[in-house]
Amino acid sequence: MADAQNPEVVSARKKIEAARGDFISARSGYLPSVISNGFYDQRQHQGGTRLRNEDYNATVRAQENVYTGGATSNLVAISRLNIDKQECEFREISNRVTMDVRIAFYELLLNRSKVKVRQDSVGVLEEELKSQQQRFDAGLVGAINVRRAEVALASERPELINAQTQLQNSYLRLGELFGMDFQSDPDKPRFEVSGQLQYLASRPDLNACLARADVSRPEIQAREKDVEIEERQYLVDRSELLPHVEVFSAYEIYNERDPDVGPEFNHGYLIGVDATWHLFDGFATKGKMQATRARHDSAQQALKAARLSVASEVRSAFLDLEQAENVLESETKNVQTADETLEIAKANANAGLGTQLDVLQAASDVTRTRTTRLSAIYLHNVALARLARACGSSPDALDFGTSNMNKTTKRQGEAQAVGLTNPPAKLSQR
Repeated sequence: MADAQNPEVVSARKKIEAARGDFISARSGYLPSVISNGFYDQRQHQGGTRLRNEDYNATVRAQENVYTGGATSNLVAISRLNIDKQECEFREISNRVTMDVRIAFYELLLNRSKVKVRQDSVGVLEEELKSQQQRFDAGLVGAINVRRAEVALASERPELINAQTQLQNSYLRLGELFGMDFQSDPDKPRFEVSGQLQYLASRPDLNACLARADVSRPEIQAREKDVEIEERQYLVDRSELLPHVEVFSAYEIYNERDPDVGPEFNHGYLIGVDATWHLFDGFATKGKMQATRARHDSAQQALKAARLSVASEVRSAFLDLEQAENVLESETKNVQTADETLEIAKANANAGLGTQLDVLQAASDVTRTRTTRLSAIYLHNVALARLARACGSSPDALDFGTSNMNKTTKRQGEAQAVGLTNPPAKLSQR
């Protein structure tokens, strides 16, 4: 949908069409051109004269370039290079928009999962408040237990509201990348997404990623085209120092004003050669060649800078991926520890060795660690998307996707991701 409707992608595609039009224009230098011109005038004379009052001329002329000093061939080559450059720019924009869509999609899944976690947490705390109220009415606990349950529930509800707001913002962001207009009804999403935020381990090689990026990244290829374009432009500028020759053939209709020279109406064919050679143009060509050499050197520096920037992007994304892996491993262990702590707190409370506050705090830690783990999965997937874009490829092409995984492993991954983010149904449940 983003490939078809995103404004930046559509604009880049139109630039390719414009470059192809420029190629047709440059190629016209190889083809003959047909030109027609004419004039008519009628004159008044102050004194007597034997010249006729009317004067007219009409010509149809076909002309063909014979030698242009290499200007035509190099202009055609420049137009081809511009097409290749615009295609590279299009792929670069498409890759960036694809990365943005992936990130926005992952963010939407993250916020939707957070809403589910917060809703379940609010439901659990509501059940806890109801249970404590019943126990208070029966005289089993004091009023402080009810107040603590009310405070815990009141503290969790703003988190749910915030998660719902973030989810709506994710829909807006993804819809913007899709080229959708939400002005008519901004609160109602016009699409829904499927799937769960899941983690699939990957171990890409840094050197392989750097090599792929140097070869495949469209931005580097576009800067290489800039260097070639300036080399060709230098030859075009230099062609002004050489002669230009063209042949022409024409059919002309004209009148003769002097009756003594010939009849008034005349017509006939003519053929000839037209040659021009600038012997001195005020150093205009020299200035153009100097400017083109400077742009060529600048294009080479831009190519060098692009290679350094791409390598830096790859390394940065690779480091983010490693960090996400480490954080995810730590948070997975933290979720297990929080679950065990909650079980211990509930057992102590049932045995009279702990308080309700310990149980509520342990339950809050479970919710926090599981939402943190969701965020770690999100950061891991974002790092993969950034690395894929930095390499000028897709995650599947870099073996970062699920194409090589069987369905059983994929279902296990989804079940694990969902299972580690759901809070317990009740605080009294073991």
